[in-house]
Amino acid sequence: MNLTQLVRFVAVAEEQHFPRAASKLGIPLASLYSSISKLEDELGSPLFVRDSTPTRLTPAGAAFLETAKDEIAAAPAPAEKPVVPAGGKAKASKGKGRAPAVKGQPKPFKKRQGR
Repeated sequence: MNLTQLVRFVAVAEEQHFPRAASKLGIPLASLYSSISKLEDELGSPLFVRDSTPTRLTPAGAAFLETAKDEIAAAPAPAEKPVVPAGGKAKASKGKGRAPAVKGQPKPFKKRQGR
């Protein structure tokens, strides 16, 4: 079980709706389903009741929710990504290049198509 799975589990538990939790996390719904499924397989019991009624926690899921929140709080903060300066490698111009496109006029150096 990793921190990502725990964060996803807590998001679904708080929202009680898989699609809303996926949009809140900014991930695809299928990825969320697979993460929760892997977590359930690892724990050996279902965490959510999935039927025609709204999604809700099972007793095992409710007990695991507090543990998951504690583990997320105890986890170290993620390392900051290094700041890369803006810009990039300059490219040399080869030849004349292309003239800017003007709306309503044919592209330069192209024959117009006849009828």
